[in-house]
Amino acid sequence: MLSRRRLLVLGGLTGGAALAPFVQSELAPSGTASTHHPHVHDHAGRVPAVRSGPAVTPFSVRMPVPATRVPSVQTGDTDIYRLSVQQATAQLLPGVNTPVLTYGGAFCGPTIRARRNRRTLITFDNKLGHDTNVHLHGGRVAAAHDGYPTDVIAPGAGRAYLYPNAQPGATLWYHDHAHHLEAENVYRGLHGFYLIDDEAERRLGLPSGGYDVPIMLRDALLDDAGNLIFDPADPYNRPTLLANGKAQPYFEVAARKYRFRLLNSSTHRVFELTLDGAQMTQIATDVGLLPAPVPVDRLVLSSGERADIVVDFAKVPLGGHVTVNDVAGPVLRFDVVRQAADRSRVPALLRPLAPAPVAVRDRKLVLSLDPVNIRALINDQVFDPARVDMQVKRGTTEIWEVTNTDTNVGGSGFGVPHNFHTHLSHFLLLDRDGKAPPPGEGGWKDTVLIQPGETVRLQVDIGSHLGRYVYHCHMLEHSALGMMGQMEIVN
Repeated sequence: MLSRRRLLVLGGLTGGAALAPFVQSELAPSGTASTHHPHVHDHAGRVPAVRSGPAVTPFSVRMPVPATRVPSVQTGDTDIYRLSVQQATAQLLPGVNTPVLTYGGAFCGPTIRARRNRRTLITFDNKLGHDTNVHLHGGRVAAAHDGYPTDVIAPGAGRAYLYPNAQPGATLWYHDHAHHLEAENVYRGLHGFYLIDDEAERRLGLPSGGYDVPIMLRDALLDDAGNLIFDPADPYNRPTLLANGKAQPYFEVAARKYRFRLLNSSTHRVFELTLDGAQMTQIATDVGLLPAPVPVDRLVLSSGERADIVVDFAKVPLGGHVTVNDVAGPVLRFDVVRQAADRSRVPALLRPLAPAPVAVRDRKLVLSLDPVNIRALINDQVFDPARVDMQVKRGTTEIWEVTNTDTNVGGSGFGVPHNFHTHLSHFLLLDRDGKAPPPGEGGWKDTVLIQPGETVRLQVDIGSHLGRYVYHCHMLEHSALGMMGQMEIVN
């Protein structure tokens, strides 16, 4: 059993502690992840000493932009794709080949660009040696296509997922969601962008084309040979910060406005981002545009959260630099290298926020850790796919009060942050401990950070599909330990 010392690991945005269960699931020499269910033991002194790989010279490698996949077939109303889920190698560090898990051979999976109200059909072929599945994070899809945690694709099999895209433009992402394996599978590379384009959004004149750039942020721990080390006993010891799969890269820009779609695909880290040399203007959150643009000096993104920002490099001299920093250090540098015409704009109004319907009921959810039994709980229960935790009516809204009670885990004196993600349903953040949220959280969301002892109130738009969907902490080491519930949507 884990000792108290190993259970509580200091770190994170709040300076608190993280639950530290050790799931023995190291990468085999062939690159396959193990398939057994988690078991916990005290591994102190048994894991070889690791550091963050070979030394990296900051800003020596260009940040790539994930390739956009072209449909293999297009019908009158559907774009059709096929992607393999496979092992590959990627150069996370310059000149070092790291075994990873990928969609289509790319560490940041190919970007899928969908159109609002035009369907997407993607078949994923599992070429791994263990189960996987795919969840479209932020998507409003039928239950059979949501990537339910126990509804997996077996090795050697394939599965087609149908996405109707009947929602406004947004920065979504797709990732593994196989229960007990989700944290490691995502950590090793099963993540990619899924962008919904919207004609109404296009007419606003925001930066587009090559000036609309998705950026996936995450962390990693590598050994001296460049291998990814997955150690959920210490999820804060992942010191290598990656932008689109490269450690501290640079990205050349023109002296004009850019839209950057930021995604935190880490399984645990909270990014706290600042910009040195220019202003960030936030225009969107998880599932689409804000009502109005918001100038921000600091941007906090927990696991799974997204934010679209516009940065105008017009006032930066040619040859100048603008750096994206996290509290842990530099993440990415923009190098202004050329002039360019700019007809884009950031209008004062982006997407009017229509009043949500009156909520039909209130619910209370409590997130907590059980350090004695090494479990993660919602309302004192671990996830059970055979148990329905709530029945909700399709097309309604509810008020959910979600509290993080982990202020003193195991008597340590330290608190643990969580976050909260709803499948199918989107929500408005009403307040944090009774106080109005900042403007940057004023749009529709699907994931929210909750600090130790904090309570958030959410107005949840349930969605129109029937069936069973989960909600959970998106710090995936916690959901893998059971911090997940299930709602059944009924007529």
